[in-house]
Amino acid sequence: MSRREIREHLFRMLFRKDFHEDAELNEQIDLYFDSLEEPKEEELRYLKERFAKIIDKIAEIDTILSDASSGWKLNRMGKVDLTIMRLAIFEIKYDEDIPTKVAINEAVEIAKIFGGDSSGSFVNGVLAKLA
Repeated sequence: MSRREIREHLFRMLFRKDFHEDAELNEQIDLYFDSLEEPKEEELRYLKERFAKIIDKIAEIDTILSDASSGWKLNRMGKVDLTIMRLAIFEIKYDEDIPTKVAINEAVEIAKIFGGDSSGSFVNGVLAKLA
């Protein structure tokens, strides 16, 4: 599985967070994994661990995002854009193996795939303020 594929899976997993209670989240993630075609056990383990680390830092990530997106409250942002930026901020702030430019570029590319017409530029603008 490529790093892009990992990010896309994490995006899909994190996207569920805003639509389900915390108690249901593990079940939702298990359902997501059941929908994957022939995943490797080590890939599933890596995704679960990475997802848990992001969820553990979500309050801090949201604070960072709120500060960086002056004029935009998190509840006003599109859920796709919000989720993509949460993933990117985790990579920027808490993953020393991923350069900031790579995290931002990947976030913009994922926003172009899953977001609206202006998602890429919005994500880029907010994350550039962080960098």
